[in-house]
Amino acid sequence: MSGFLDSMVERARADRKTIVLPEGNDPRTLEAASQILQDNVANLIIIGDSNVIEKSPYDIEGAQIIDPKTYPERPELAEVLYETRKHKGLTREEADKLLDDVLYFGVMMVKTGRADGMVSGACHATGDVLRPSLQILKTKPGSKLVSSFFVMAVPDCEFGENGTFIFSDCGLEVQPDAEKLANIAVTSAQSWKALLDTEPRVALLSHSSYGSAKNNDAQKVVDATAIAKELAPDLALDGELQLDAAIVPSVGASKAPGSPVAGRANVLIFPDLDAGNIGYKLVQRLAHAEAYGPITQGIAAPVNDLSRGCTAHDIYGVVAITCVQAQNDAKN
Repeated sequence: MSGFLDSMVERARADRKTIVLPEGNDPRTLEAASQILQDNVANLIIIGDSNVIEKSPYDIEGAQIIDPKTYPERPELAEVLYETRKHKGLTREEADKLLDDVLYFGVMMVKTGRADGMVSGACHATGDVLRPSLQILKTKPGSKLVSSFFVMAVPDCEFGENGTFIFSDCGLEVQPDAEKLANIAVTSAQSWKALLDTEPRVALLSHSSYGSAKNNDAQKVVDATAIAKELAPDLALDGELQLDAAIVPSVGASKAPGSPVAGRANVLIFPDLDAGNIGYKLVQRLAHAEAYGPITQGIAAPVNDLSRGCTAHDIYGVVAITCVQAQNDAKN
């Protein structure tokens, strides 16, 4: 494991939280669950067909296994879901039917306090994972939007924070405008501080550094930087910066002299989803980086997505991060 993941696991163990895994019929989920329980990282609720789960080759003793079709407290979940969504026209019958969907069922476990967070996405698209979260849990007080990030742990890397970065947004906001991009930058800095407990240094990335190109795309990042500085004047943040200017000290000194973060950035804000998604996958595959996420920020309780190409190790890591998020939520 990377030093980052070691830290997450250690913190998760110190105050174990209950995480719901709604994809209990996926072998990777059960493999990860076995290791999570063995390492005392979290208490687990696993949702799915109990006959399938109990016949798996993985030791998941200690997990609470729930089959939505036979769960005795399902009527209570359905009633809470109905009360939450009746203003949108949801009927009691429709609320009960929605609980056949393991993602809605999992979110209701969080909504009713039975779980502290949820991790899913190994076999569901991001939109399917986040839709029930936004409908039922809604946004965190003070949050203007929900966005996502990846924690990237790059081996043998002198850049960032000993090779650790946050990349955002790589999973949700397709074409954020300047205001949204500014909010993503500030929220990502808060996520860095909560998880890494060191000072974030935020670079808003572009194909341009300090006006080297003049066009609407570069100007959006310039405008976002100005808004972000107004939102968080004490934050070490700068833009627009090319990637090399953001993380390589010599290039930063040349392209952005006097910048508070150039050459030292550990939080990288991408201008759109294309750049972010391509960027994280390039680093993951070519630099053999560990990529944990997409981790959400801005939801009222921690619900985190997975890439459908994830491994059991990826699930293990995201569960540990979700536990730390839940610990921070409990403090605030």
